[in-house]
Amino acid sequence: MLFIGGEWVPADSGDVLDVVDPATEDVIARVAAAGAVDVDRAVTAARAAFETGPWSLLGPLDRAKILRRWADLIDTHREELAHLESLNNGMTLATAVASITDAAETVRFFAGGAEHIHGDTPQTDPGSFNYTLRDPIGVCGAIIPWNSPVTNFVWKSSPILAAGNVLIIKPAETTPLTAVRLGELLAEAGLPGGVLNIITGLGHSAGSAISEHPGIDKIAFTGSTPTGRQILAASVSNLKRVSLELGGKSPNIVFDDADLDAAVTASIIGFVSITGQVCLAGTRLFVQRGIHDRFVEAMVKQVSALTVGDPLDPNSSVGPLASRQQLDKVSSYLALGKDEGAVAAVGGNASGGGGKGFFVEPTVFIGVSNDMRIAREEIFGPVLAVIPFDDEEEAIRLANDTEYGLAAAVWTSDLRRAHTVARRIKAGTVWVNDYFKLDPRMPFGGFKQSGIGRDFGLDWYHSCTEPKSVFVTL
Repeated sequence: MLFIGGEWVPADSGDVLDVVDPATEDVIARVAAAGAVDVDRAVTAARAAFETGPWSLLGPLDRAKILRRWADLIDTHREELAHLESLNNGMTLATAVASITDAAETVRFFAGGAEHIHGDTPQTDPGSFNYTLRDPIGVCGAIIPWNSPVTNFVWKSSPILAAGNVLIIKPAETTPLTAVRLGELLAEAGLPGGVLNIITGLGHSAGSAISEHPGIDKIAFTGSTPTGRQILAASVSNLKRVSLELGGKSPNIVFDDADLDAAVTASIIGFVSITGQVCLAGTRLFVQRGIHDRFVEAMVKQVSALTVGDPLDPNSSVGPLASRQQLDKVSSYLALGKDEGAVAAVGGNASGGGGKGFFVEPTVFIGVSNDMRIAREEIFGPVLAVIPFDDEEEAIRLANDTEYGLAAAVWTSDLRRAHTVARRIKAGTVWVNDYFKLDPRMPFGGFKQSGIGRDFGLDWYHSCTEPKSVFVTL
């Protein structure tokens, strides 16, 4: 069913999509397959909710109360949501529980932010009083990916709603289940009908209809760079506001003065978390030549001990990939890496054999150069390319030699080097002696072809509101 105007309704065509458990390949649910007609219905409902209220007419304190109730409900249903996320996406249950906890805190951050959106009152001559307002943009569309559905749903919906906008959101066709449940919880929290509309369906039909619709004022998208280009092109018709969080091939740089044990452990998490299906994943590992062999040996030992299996089993370290399509893609890159001359120090194969599920072995390639495709293209699986370097200048040059610029990490005990390299790396997020730390108070987004705009940060409302100047002659 689709959630349109506060009601659950079937797709106009009556078509449905199978939802598959990636660990077993069993069909576990069916959801409506929306088309352009359904998107048009959602836009009509959203436009009415925005223009005539009540959402845009509510004060920020009232919007914040509803969002906080939603956060409390997410906490209350944490185990249920985590089980559903793991069942639909394949991430381990422990990872899913952590992501639900973080999601509730993210909602609370933006609920507080709703109370602090403000304009300015610049000094003027005595005969004038001038000020600025931050108006909501209007009807927003959000298209979210399959790699971390709850996280992406909350990252897109919370700021958009907190700023007073209304929303049409499309989850990925392979992972729609937690989006549907989150919509139910938002309605339970008191969100008025039409403020949130959930459209399940395929990207080339429902997603394209959202991107192209003239009644939508802004698009927020997380996904691949090629799809981001298509969305940007589709926005030209009515000059939609667009924010894009796209792909990455993030460099993780380890100098020879780093804490080796900490760097090895964090670097493994950096490429196997959510089975490597993370835009931030540190899949290009640059290790200074003097410690290269020792580092790889320690990493191979730890990766070999990881258990690939049922994500609902607490003993599993790594779950399956999210879909058959993704398994085929990752498997093709494993073969490509070997064809290019790289050597799999550990892993290198799909691990399902003749069994069920979209499983793949975490793989560490050595003998890699930065011009190989496995070092340049986003694989979106647990595949790591290890590349040696000699000195600081070479590390920076290799790290920046990519079309992406989403994230990076630097491991060193030298304070000067840490700040110097962090400043010179072209990436939206740089960690020093850490990996994957995020904070909603810090802006998140990418340089180059990793995106346009920023999520989070203290100025998040700039992407969700329009500034208005008001001149008053006294």
